[in-house]
Amino acid sequence: MIPIKNKVALRKMETAGRLLAEVCQEVGATLASGMTTLHIDSLVSKKLIARNLVSCTKGYMGYRHSSCISVNDEVVHGVPSDKKVLAAGDLVKIDICASHDGYCADMARCFFVEEEKVEGKKLVEAAQQALDAGIAQMRVGGRLGDISAAIQRVVEQQGFGVVRDFAGHGIGKRMHEEPEILNYGKQGQGPLLQVGMAFALEPMITAGSYEVYITSDGWTVKTMDKSLAAHVEDTVILTENGPKILTRLNNEEREEL
Repeated sequence: MIPIKNKVALRKMETAGRLLAEVCQEVGATLASGMTTLHIDSLVSKKLIARNLVSCTKGYMGYRHSSCISVNDEVVHGVPSDKKVLAAGDLVKIDICASHDGYCADMARCFFVEEEKVEGKKLVEAAQQALDAGIAQMRVGGRLGDISAAIQRVVEQQGFGVVRDFAGHGIGKRMHEEPEILNYGKQGQGPLLQVGMAFALEPMITAGSYEVYITSDGWTVKTMDKSLAAHVEDTVILTENGPKILTRLNNEEREEL
């Protein structure tokens, strides 16, 4: 069953989302060649604490960090390390989930280190367009499959791959709630969407094959063919007036929504 949030819960999630978006934007602005992914995670930790946000990943199934930092062909769940050093042109995905007053928000953004590469820019743009398309389908009376189908359509129309092995999810008191939200599927299928539902939508896409594997650290997911990967995510609630994105600041809002 998909949990329905009341107004109090949604207000708490709104606060969590806004504060988390501030953290992600501030950390992303500091990225530079020579920086380690462990240092990025330490910045995330400090900024979460400063805003009274509690990391949802630290301690989760033994995970020891406040964020996942995935670089280039790493898709998601990259483990911060002092041995992983950023270089100019790297595509970095920062994924953070944190709670405020008992309710969670989850988000991921792509950042380039000092310079954008054409291939990477097109991939990131496709991922963002797919996320926006999925959010736009989050309407009362629609079906969960409408979201999945919209994401897949945008990605594959541009010639990129949609990762099958990982998905978005419901969110609220817990980081992962029902339902699982695939990034591929058929329109008109799945549960009806209702006011009060809260989803973490997160397209994970590749420049090549969508096949991935988990590395020896037990967490980091990489593309099988070593192609570049992008991952973006927002926490979104369904209101009577349509979707409301909780993890974007005013300067990130997009006209499509």
